[in-house]
Amino acid sequence: MLNGRDPRIDFFRGLALIFIFWDHVPHNPLGQITLRNIGFSDAAEVFVFLAGYAAVLAYGKILQRDGYWFASLKILRRAWVLYVVHIFLLAMLMGIVFFANSHVETRDLVQEMGLTHFITHPQQALTDELLLRFKPNLMDPLPLYIVLLAGLPLVLPLMLRRTWAVVALSATVYLLAPWMGWNLRAIADGVWYFNPVTWQFLFVLGGAAAIYSQRLEPTQPRPLLQQPVFVLAALYVLLAGVLTLSWRWPQVHDAWVPAALSDLIYPISKTDLSPVRLVHFLALAYVTAKLLPTTGWTRNWPAEQVCRMGRYSLEVFCLGVLLAPLADMLNALMGDTLLMQLLTAITGMLLMGGLAAWMEFNKRLDQRPFVHTLAR
Repeated sequence: MLNGRDPRIDFFRGLALIFIFWDHVPHNPLGQITLRNIGFSDAAEVFVFLAGYAAVLAYGKILQRDGYWFASLKILRRAWVLYVVHIFLLAMLMGIVFFANSHVETRDLVQEMGLTHFITHPQQALTDELLLRFKPNLMDPLPLYIVLLAGLPLVLPLMLRRTWAVVALSATVYLLAPWMGWNLRAIADGVWYFNPVTWQFLFVLGGAAAIYSQRLEPTQPRPLLQQPVFVLAALYVLLAGVLTLSWRWPQVHDAWVPAALSDLIYPISKTDLSPVRLVHFLALAYVTAKLLPTTGWTRNWPAEQVCRMGRYSLEVFCLGVLLAPLADMLNALMGDTLLMQLLTAITGMLLMGGLAAWMEFNKRLDQRPFVHTLAR
């Protein structure tokens, strides 16, 4: 039986949302401390893995309690909500970018954000928007989640009964997709930046982790250094971190990294979720899970704020998408000074946290019993 809500999911999902916002503001100094600068994977892997974890945890419980058709209806209704949000979010993003572009004279923000297609072919762009083929910068994660969630009813019942059979099938599709050229179409004869045919594997692994976590019985753990899987995962994370840092100095990287190793790992494709990216994220997640206690650490005040952001991930993600070009505009107008970059990055994070607090306040307000009193 699947039950309970793991606060660690909310925390790391909230942290991923902060990192995604920081990563999408050009020249943001706080973007230097996000995951993409310490390894092959980044916040996108965290987002998709935890989406699969939370979806299977939530809808698996509904399936076991209310049956397959009711669970499928709930999943598809949620996918429809995400689709509608995507359409409105894209319209708002275009309005903000066009506004910002009219104020920033030194750069073409419309081109940088991938909105040229709308300028040159507005009617086709509207059709492509409805078909999820027109996805400017910042808009890729939401269509990916829509497609993955809409496909969940096809595998959820089997996943609950034969988890590893679904994982094996998903892994086979993941490995075949780059060789067979499987992907969805995007504008200008292109393909999706986040290939759903490959990224579905990470989503399925997140669901499998949710099921496994509910079946796992507590045991007396051995010291971490006596656990071979932990040691190998930690070494891989360390090696990936060193390699990633070496990219800042190409001459050092070329001198230190053997040509055979470069030929083996490069190019590291984000579109097809390159195996070195996938393994890095899984190793990082495993090491983090082993080092962090399961309870207690999410109860301090800063962690609670991040957890709240994770609980309202859709709303916070949408706000982050809209804040990124605004922060970029303000930075450009103020000369991209370090102080301004820090100010916009921190302010954006606080606004995202404020939205989550407002959402939770409204939820509690709706749950309060309504007392009607007659004036005398």
